[in-house]
Amino acid sequence: MARLHGYPPDHNAGAEWMTHSMLRALVERGHDVRVHLFRRAPLADRYALQGVEVWPSPLASRTPAALAAGADVLVSHLEGVPYVTDAAARANIPSVSICHNTYDQTFIEAAGADLAVYNSQWMLETAEKWYADVDGVAPRRSLVVRPPVIAEDYRTTPGDRVTLVNLNDNKGGHQFWELAERMPDVDFLGVEGSYGDQIVHRLPNVEVLPHIPGSGMRSEVYGRTRILLALSEYESWGRVTAEAAASGIPTIAHPTPGLSECLGPAGVFADRDNLDAIEAHIRRLLKPRAWTAASRRTLARSAELDPTAELDSWCRAVEEVAG
Repeated sequence: MARLHGYPPDHNAGAEWMTHSMLRALVERGHDVRVHLFRRAPLADRYALQGVEVWPSPLASRTPAALAAGADVLVSHLEGVPYVTDAAARANIPSVSICHNTYDQTFIEAAGADLAVYNSQWMLETAEKWYADVDGVAPRRSLVVRPPVIAEDYRTTPGDRVTLVNLNDNKGGHQFWELAERMPDVDFLGVEGSYGDQIVHRLPNVEVLPHIPGSGMRSEVYGRTRILLALSEYESWGRVTAEAAASGIPTIAHPTPGLSECLGPAGVFADRDNLDAIEAHIRRLLKPRAWTAASRRTLARSAELDPTAELDSWCRAVEEVAG
């Protein structure tokens, strides 16, 4: 049994949905997977999500013995890492750390893990340099698994809006509203995120949706989107852009290392504070011929990001670590 101590997977925070996709692959391979929820949620009973057994916090436990009981390997990410690595060490079973960012704390907590999983090549290279610079105890084994997006889960007919998902400051919330104010002739869609202070104003050409669970993104967001904005100041990958790419929706992005690697040659890049350049890209992509050409490149990139091989490598790595 693989066990994760983490967060509710049925929402669109990229880290949680990435991890759920990886656990789902283990289930499809015949393994029993249990998620212990870290944060409290208004849930009293266990439930299953695409084969993954989920234990809400009232039923779950952070005690080392309870976490390790019956498990062949413990998987952790984000705030759950210290609890899980301690439980694995006490029970003498292997631990896997899924790393979603390049913050020092992430690398400190993943040190000594039997397997560390990074969401991009640039993140792996950053981690290797970090451990070398601090002369730290690196994870025993490392693997890159780009946030798995199964295209058919998201593929739809694009809509007509210019969209930003998560209206907090890091994601480009301020820039989104400035662009909408500059372009009153263009319809925008803002989707509130599951974390961060949301920047919400009122403009006649902007519709704001509340937070949408990951399972609803295809119909409620991508089916209404013509162009996606990814104006994050920091982004280790940018799963939402890969989800949109499944429908050929072009993305205008701030060139973080993660977004640059994720979008590759299909990305349209501009500094998040260069509103003139972003507006020019939007107006160009709203023209049918330019949008069609960009959409073809985006669909080609989506095909390149097919997760089948990496999910297979992930499953084999967990099986080997678990013995």
